[in-house]
Amino acid sequence: MVMFLFLVVALAVVVAAVTLAVVGGGESGPLPEVDPERLQDPLPPDRPVHRADVESLRFPLAPRGYRMADVDDALGRLGAELAERDARIADLESALAGARAAAAHARLDKHGHEEQR
Repeated sequence: MVMFLFLVVALAVVVAAVTLAVVGGGESGPLPEVDPERLQDPLPPDRPVHRADVESLRFPLAPRGYRMADVDDALGRLGAELAERDARIADLESALAGARAAAAHARLDKHGHEEQR
């Protein structure tokens, strides 16, 4: 019985010490109140994202990692811009191939007419 009572008192002392250290005791005083972190470096809404924007992007920490909504928004924006750029590159490559074909056809026509004279 004495051993049980000693364990209960020891447990209460440990719980009180931990609670005091977390809530306001400890060497550095109470923990400061902190506002929830928000995304510090959002991607620019008024222009395309540049490499430096992505390199400087820092996601704030949340209790279980990163704020899922911030990460999802940034990844969605980057995915949409990459898809838009890929489509634009494909259009430009197609236009370039058409221009090259037209130039080659024009050269052939020019050389063909010169040989017939």
